[in-house]
Amino acid sequence: MGAAVGGEQTYGNGTGSGRAVAPRDTETARQWTLLSNHGHVLICLARDPAARLRDVAMAVGITERAVQKIVSDLEEGGVVQRVRDGRRNRYRLFLDRAMRHPVEAHRSIGDLLGMILTPTALKRLTEAPADE
Repeated sequence: MGAAVGGEQTYGNGTGSGRAVAPRDTETARQWTLLSNHGHVLICLARDPAARLRDVAMAVGITERAVQKIVSDLEEGGVVQRVRDGRRNRYRLFLDRAMRHPVEAHRSIGDLLGMILTPTALKRLTEAPADE
């Protein structure tokens, strides 16, 4: 390990000089995830197809309005269908739809969810009645 310089940790490179490395404090470190907010919303709806968008927004960490826009995007993309259930909405997912980006287009929405959901949750989605 190197010495702390101005609040940053330095690591030697064998020549006596060190390069500064940003602190690993979770408060100051840049936060990112591999999945987009669209992916996070999709996962939330897959876990609970009757979820309120307010609850999805809280789980994802974005505004309810942003979730509404994402759900509209997912509907337009043929991934989700909003189904009225009394005064509430339920969300039907089309697991056979291909992922949108060319890099992952060889995989389906179901493939993605299969890596993230529990086997029980995935089975519940695949057994959902088609006429909901």
